[in-house]
Amino acid sequence: MDTDLKYIIATYGYPVLWSRPNTFESLVHIILEQQVSLASALAAINKLRQRVPEISPANVLALSDTELRECYFSRQKTVYVRHLAEAINSGKIDLARFENQEDEEIRKDLTELKGIGNWTVDIYLIMILHRTDIFPLGDLAVLNAVKKVKSLNVTATREEIVRISAQWKPHRTVACMILWHYYLSKPGKRIVEPGN
Repeated sequence: MDTDLKYIIATYGYPVLWSRPNTFESLVHIILEQQVSLASALAAINKLRQRVPEISPANVLALSDTELRECYFSRQKTVYVRHLAEAINSGKIDLARFENQEDEEIRKDLTELKGIGNWTVDIYLIMILHRTDIFPLGDLAVLNAVKKVKSLNVTATREEIVRISAQWKPHRTVACMILWHYYLSKPGKRIVEPGN
């Protein structure tokens, strides 16, 4: 095992296995986590849970923009979640089918939707489909953790990070979980476990 990852485990223990069910609600939650704190996203998904009996495409599409704004949805997140709901309702996206598809097929299908990029797909593959070799280069917590544990300059390039993460194949997801655990275990970080 990588000595730096081994040090993290020796110091902070093993990370939890962050896992969510393969549902529309889980994907909405990931969209809400884009570029905001986990706590902010959790507040929004909890507010939505209070608003509807079930977070389903039909129930979300039945809400007005004002009602979603009252659930702390930004204008952009409202658009993104509506696009996802419509894609699932129409059969364009089938979450159950993704369970048997290759990572890149899933990435192609999801990134065709407005507001879903590689980071969102990476988190979906890691936390929901439990794919074992995903490294989310768009995740600031992971990037900052790599720079810290590998004593890299804060201006380290994407290429440097890719080179380091390649050493963890075919278990880059495991490395990612350990790095998240390290990042969240540092003093001053408020730990909010995804999926709560």
